[in-house]
Amino acid sequence: MELHDRLEEVFRQVFDNESLALTNEMTAPDIEGWDSVAHINLMFGIEQAFGVRFKGNELAEMKNIGELKQFLIGKGAS
Repeated sequence: MELHDRLEEVFRQVFDNESLALTNEMTAPDIEGWDSVAHINLMFGIEQAFGVRFKGNELAEMKNIGELKQFLIGKGAS
């Protein structure tokens, strides 16, 4: 499974939305239910799925899904 599909699966689980389709341009306001609790759940879900660790507000500072993907690629996720 490629990175996009794995990431999309994490988002679908966290936001309980099987029809959620990610695009590189998407931001938090584009996803219904992305609040502070969902943000923490998403952070932990991504960390577990990809074996990475976010530092401080690293996830919150990313501009969009595309930037998140580049972060994951940079950490060796594929």
